Amino acid sequence: MTSSLGDLTVSRMGFGAMQLPGPGVMGPPRDREQALAVLRRAVELGVDHIDTAQYYGPDVSNALIREALHPYPAGLVLVSKVGARRDEQGGWLPHDRPEQLREGIEANLDSLGVDRLGAVNLRLLDPGHGSGVPFDEQLDAMVQAREDGLIAGVGLSNVDADQLRHALTRTPVVCVQNPYNLVDRTAQPVLDLCEQEGIAFVPFFPLGSGFPGMPPVLDAPAVRSVAARRGATPAQVALAWLLAVSERTLLIPGTSSVAHLEQNLEAATLELSSEDLAEIEGARA
Repeated sequence: MTSSLGDLTVSRMGFGAMQLPGPGVMGPPRDREQALAVLRRAVELGVDHIDTAQYYGPDVSNALIREALHPYPAGLVLVSKVGARRDEQGGWLPHDRPEQLREGIEANLDSLGVDRLGAVNLRLLDPGHGSGVPFDEQLDAMVQAREDGLIAGVGLSNVDADQLRHALTRTPVVCVQNPYNLVDRTAQPVLDLCEQEGIAFVPFFPLGSGFPGMPPVLDAPAVRSVAARRGATPAQVALAWLLAVSERTLLIPGTSSVAHLEQNLEAATLELSSEDLAEIEGARA
């Protein structure tokens, strides 16, 4: 089960490294050897698309990926993101001026030990939290990085449909990362546009999140009902639904547990029936 990421072809079930650092995506992992084992096991099981960021930790996820997997196997696509940084308390701050975006891309390359990344997402912070840099100036920096050979493709994260449409007047976009899951489908217009334009849509928080205020995907009655009927876990049902909802979805569920990793990847083999899908539609918030 593969799909395109720009000119690259990857499995539709990848891995997200956000959960590898410590609590709150800060500091070292609770169990460093387990974190390394998760990465190695993911590749053993066919994962060829790993999503990361230099500010996860900060500096933790990339270091773990390099230690676990470098020299990287042929065909492994590393995708990162820029546009933010962390303060000492774990707050998310803008780091999105053109020169900072370039700095962030180069920091990812250096820490991962590669000359080029498969894609880098320009991560827009929520309204009111960015630095006010014009979107076009940010896009210029991303395009220049691609032209300089540092990245294979430009991605966007946390954008609305109008922002994506505007970006497409300036540059091809290979992927979009937005929050999207069974009970939070506010990004549906963006997914629809990605389908029309042949862009990979990478839903983050596919199972909800441990952060306050995120929807409880795995507690949705419809998810639990289908899971019980199919002999699957609620997480597998939620991930299988994301694969079924569009051919453009690429998944990057994250975990710090080998057992959970293996369960998540098995979702790619779970084919939901029309009855399952109809019941799951009742999970919409």
